[in-house]
Amino acid sequence: MSTDDSGRLHFLEASGTPYDVGFQLGRFGAEIAHRHLVARHAWASVMAFRDDRRVAVMRRMVEERFPAHWQELQGLAHGLGLPLDEVFLWNCRGDVWAMASDGCTTVQLPGDEPVIAHNEDGDPGLRGHCALANVRPRDGKAFTAFVYPASIPGHTFAVTEAGLVQTVNNIRSRDTGTGLPRMLLGRALLDCATLDEAVKLLETSKRAGAFHMTLAQRGDPHLLSIEFTHSGCTAITVDEPRLHANHLVHPGRSEEPQVVTGSSRSRQQRGDAIMAGSRSEMRFDPLSALWDKGDPVLPILREQPDDPDHENTLATAVFHVGANSLRWRVYDRVGTDPRFAFDNALTPS
Repeated sequence: MSTDDSGRLHFLEASGTPYDVGFQLGRFGAEIAHRHLVARHAWASVMAFRDDRRVAVMRRMVEERFPAHWQELQGLAHGLGLPLDEVFLWNCRGDVWAMASDGCTTVQLPGDEPVIAHNEDGDPGLRGHCALANVRPRDGKAFTAFVYPASIPGHTFAVTEAGLVQTVNNIRSRDTGTGLPRMLLGRALLDCATLDEAVKLLETSKRAGAFHMTLAQRGDPHLLSIEFTHSGCTAITVDEPRLHANHLVHPGRSEEPQVVTGSSRSRQQRGDAIMAGSRSEMRFDPLSALWDKGDPVLPILREQPDDPDHENTLATAVFHVGANSLRWRVYDRVGTDPRFAFDNALTPS
């Protein structure tokens, strides 16, 4: 499947064996990966770790623990037409390089019908070359996820056939070590049947890098905020409106060694103020927070060509997670109708 420069978010379908799925995702992203991604400083910065001893250990751990996802990575590399070692390392970027991109902001609204809303912030050069991928593996759960070229699913936002909702924020932690790559843990989470199973996966696995995840599930009233690093994992039930802007903020964790960029700090401070005001409102539109430009220098909505983290908001997703329903909308342009709308399904209505 080819992409274009229209700036719109694509929808694609991938199915079959893990290798087949990876190959189809690789073919989708091949052109922009060769033209743009591998020429970026970020790619070179990650490839500088190719001889790091941790990488070989992480590879063995993935092959042994997640053989199906290892096959998916093999297919991804072949579909991209890039060396497997490079593609694997790129999918370990946040585990070996603290300044890996994909910042993101998430709004968390608990209640009888929890709401999760998420800005997917990434490389602006990939606008028009990302997609929502409806993946139906031969073995494992079907899901629909936002996917970047050259990256496996599970580190952005996704909904699974089990009704699980996952959104992910980058954590630029300096507490990294040998373990399973964070993106592979995110991919494995998409196969979990319940919130408890997802939390157990993250808590009990040997982790290399760090992520924040917001999780909810159709039929379960709990809304979870999870921060994990190499050395620790905390899971908190969200009991009041909150916003998370891609750095460690859980009680007792904010002083851990991490890189907090100016944008991340600004978005968190502005978001905290907005969410504090929302607690007195009967109804609150999460888009008013995610599309906020109240800070003219480092706003929550990231559209500046000179963004200091080299990231822009590529998509916004809003999930309404009910007892018997899961409605979600994905926007790729601010102030317009959703690009895609889903009603109790993994494909657009």
